[in-house]
Amino acid sequence: MQINKYIDFTNLKADAKTADIIRLCEIAKAHDYASVCVNSRFVSLCKKQLEGSGVNVACVVGFPLGAMSMDAKAYEARKAVEDGADEIDMVIAVGAVKERDNAYVYEDIKAVRACGAVVKVILETCLLTDEEIAFASRICAEAGADFVKTSTGFSTGGATLEAVKIMKENCGKCRIKASGGIRDYDTAVKYIEAGVSRIGTSSEL
Repeated sequence: MQINKYIDFTNLKADAKTADIIRLCEIAKAHDYASVCVNSRFVSLCKKQLEGSGVNVACVVGFPLGAMSMDAKAYEARKAVEDGADEIDMVIAVGAVKERDNAYVYEDIKAVRACGAVVKVILETCLLTDEEIAFASRICAEAGADFVKTSTGFSTGGATLEAVKIMKENCGKCRIKASGGIRDYDTAVKYIEAGVSRIGTSSEL
C-alpha cells in the first residue's frame, strides 16, 4: 500500500533547531508526504523550503494542552496562515469537553476555523472516556472541523484503534487523523485500514 500521502511528517520538539526543520522538509519532499507539521516559529521556513513540492505546511495551535484562551488560539491560527500554513492542528479545550460545555467547545473550534485553513481538532483521547471521545467528535462535526485527531503525542498516551472506532462512529463527515506512537509502516497500515485519512508521525515511514 502506498501511504506517503497519508503522512503528516512531524517535528514538534521543544529543542528543534532550524537545521532539524530543514531536514524534515527535505525528507518530506523526497517521500512526497502530505505535509510537514511544525510549531508556528517554523511555518515561514517550511513554506519556503517546500515551495512547489506539493507538500503542505501544517501548524499546531493551542499546543499541547489546549487550555489557552479562545482568542489566543484564533490569533495563533490566523498568524500561522499569514505565514504560509495550509493546515492547522488545534488542541481541543479538554477541560471543557469533560464539563460537557458544548457551547465553549463549539465556539473554540469555530474561532480557529475562521482562519480559512484546513482544521484538524486534536482530542487527546488518552485523557477522555469513551463517552467524552464520542461527545467531542460530534461537536467537531457540528463546528465544521475537517478532521478529528487522536493525540498530541505529548500526553499520557497516543492513538488507539479503539478510540479511532469511536471517533469514526461519531464524527460525521470529518476525516480522522491518528497520531502518537505510530512509528512503523505496518502500524500505519492498520490505522488506514480502520478508516484513518492521515497519520501523524515523526518516524520516516
